[in-house]
Amino acid sequence: MTDSPDWLSLRRGDAPLLLSIPHAGTDLRGLESRFASSWLARRDADWWLEHLYGFAAGLDATIVRTTVSRSVIDVNRDPSGQSLYPGMATTELCPTTSFDGEPLYLDGASPDAAEIDIRRTAYYEPYHATLQSEIARLRARHSCIVVYDCHSIRSQIPRLFTGVLPQFNIGTNDGRACASELSDALAAVCAASSYSHVVNGRFKGGYITRSLGRPSEGVHAVQMELGCRGYMHEFETVTPDNWPPPYEPTFAEPLRAVLATVLDRCLQFALRPTP
Repeated sequence: MTDSPDWLSLRRGDAPLLLSIPHAGTDLRGLESRFASSWLARRDADWWLEHLYGFAAGLDATIVRTTVSRSVIDVNRDPSGQSLYPGMATTELCPTTSFDGEPLYLDGASPDAAEIDIRRTAYYEPYHATLQSEIARLRARHSCIVVYDCHSIRSQIPRLFTGVLPQFNIGTNDGRACASELSDALAAVCAASSYSHVVNGRFKGGYITRSLGRPSEGVHAVQMELGCRGYMHEFETVTPDNWPPPYEPTFAEPLRAVLATVLDRCLQFALRPTP
């Protein structure tokens, strides 16, 4: 049992593995009337990751997840508002546009600085406080742990990247968030699969990976951004009638099997003998 707020899900485990799921939420926290479209405000969620990674509880992993939509507040952004990808299209701490650049809010309904501060206090800070608390708890038990940040995105979004995104996108903040031994092991798993992959390509890791990864202190962080087509049926044009498609376990299973090996490698790395 925990005293977490109703929008924050915490599953505590004792293995040296912490999964963060910051973008699978769809709860608009009563703001529906201010958004241009409730569907648009939910469209860019990381769909079905709680199902895709459902096996992680069997690994005794700790899992932290928010049900709040990223359109309300994005807990994977720098709280200062500084861009994680200077010069490239991205969304804000409290996004005002979709991934494709459409306005999320009705005219005059976007949050001002005071409201952003309220949302930061209400949702952002508790999420990060939970991550920090769980990292401290696991580090008290293990000399090394892995923080694995779970993400997914539509495979083609011209505003954010050119062409078709690889199915597996491993981000380590250009090697600063985890040891190369770990990222190399995960890349090898992906390379041995039938899916495409890249390390530190368009997605190098968001604020969670960048702020929590402290390899010298035994905390290794990695972001896994999945191209949605690997585990769900994508459409060239998404509409309220076809998006999101339902989660189909049979369709998702091949990619899910690769993810099971990926998390196994994370555990092997964390539990390896160290000098």
